[in-house]
Amino acid sequence: MAEKILARAAGVDVVKAGDNLPVRPDYMIAYDFPGYTDVMFKQMHDDFGIRTLAEPHRYVVFIDHMLTKGTEQERQVHQVTRDWCEFYGIELHEARGIGHQVMAELGYALPGNFLIHFDGHISGAGAFGALGWGVRRDLLEAWVSGQIYLDVPATTRFELVGELADGVDSRDLVHHIIGEYGADGCAHQVMEFAGPGARGMSIDRRQGLCGMAMFTGAVSAVFEPDEAALAYASRVARTEFTPQLPDEGADYAAVHTIDLSELRPRVVLPGSARSDNTRGVDELAGTPVTKAFIGSCASGRIEDIRAAALILDGRKVAPGVELNVVPTSDSVHQQAEDEGLLDVLRAAGAQIARSSCDFCFGYQKPLQPGENCISTGVLNISGRMGSTEANIYMGSAYTVAASAVAGTISSAEGVARS
Repeated sequence: MAEKILARAAGVDVVKAGDNLPVRPDYMIAYDFPGYTDVMFKQMHDDFGIRTLAEPHRYVVFIDHMLTKGTEQERQVHQVTRDWCEFYGIELHEARGIGHQVMAELGYALPGNFLIHFDGHISGAGAFGALGWGVRRDLLEAWVSGQIYLDVPATTRFELVGELADGVDSRDLVHHIIGEYGADGCAHQVMEFAGPGARGMSIDRRQGLCGMAMFTGAVSAVFEPDEAALAYASRVARTEFTPQLPDEGADYAAVHTIDLSELRPRVVLPGSARSDNTRGVDELAGTPVTKAFIGSCASGRIEDIRAAALILDGRKVAPGVELNVVPTSDSVHQQAEDEGLLDVLRAAGAQIARSSCDFCFGYQKPLQPGENCISTGVLNISGRMGSTEANIYMGSAYTVAASAVAGTISSAEGVARS
């Protein structure tokens, strides 16, 4: 799939793994953050003398960080972004939610599309059969020239069979993959998901799985676009799109089969998502927590909030635990409100925050020394969510909700069925 998407974007008939060639992204996406977008805009203007863009519709910017303190610094950061986007005629989406989710809602992540960002979690676009690739500071090359030279990656295919058990979701799957095949098991490759288990997985679960691809060493991840992906894309599409499917007999670096029904809840220990750092939830039972967080670009969608509400309905967050829930976008927030899910969470003692990236990177309510947090965030390195003397454990929304109720790391298995 990735080779066919890149071939189409490069304007050639065929590419193969290892080829290096210029590729023209359908969309070049960024969020404003000091040292990234402000620097790139200035370089475009001052160093390259670019005053107008031939195709401004291919550039998309989101304001989804530093939204929650209302400081003058925040206002200045965002005003710089507004001014540059207005100067170049770039489409700007402000405070509508986390860009990796909002881009899907606005019809950028269409089957067969190629998108780039400096943030690797753009890979969540793979849920729709799009190829999203985080290119870090090389994004400037594309912003200036409209294209970017890339090495075509090899692909590892994952055939998914069976169904996820109650209390288990795609976050447990990605941590299983890391534990089984290593944090470099798909290094410099694309992960391709297919099979009946993949087709039975909801769009939300696919986004969460693809969005965490970087922690296997992969550059991206894609699902074969099926009826669910095509139906979603057709509702939101802003342009025509051409879905791509792998050819029969396609060449893969490796093919793995995973039975989803055999998976059990997993937790990542503080430090990183490396292969030797994940454990079954039962192995960590009794570990106390003081904070719990459901949100981020990989979690916090409607199914994550439904999972949390299922666990918390009729229960209370344990004394001494603070549970914060951040819907991934304004539209997800509204849907959760309409379904009554947020009322369930509030009744249990959860705090609901506006959609942004601010919890995930420690900007809003930073962790204090000595705290233990169980989180659906995307990273748990030291200091990610506040103090370097705090501990961050990562798990699914089921696990986070069950742990918030127990006051210790706990599995939702059984609880999710009761």
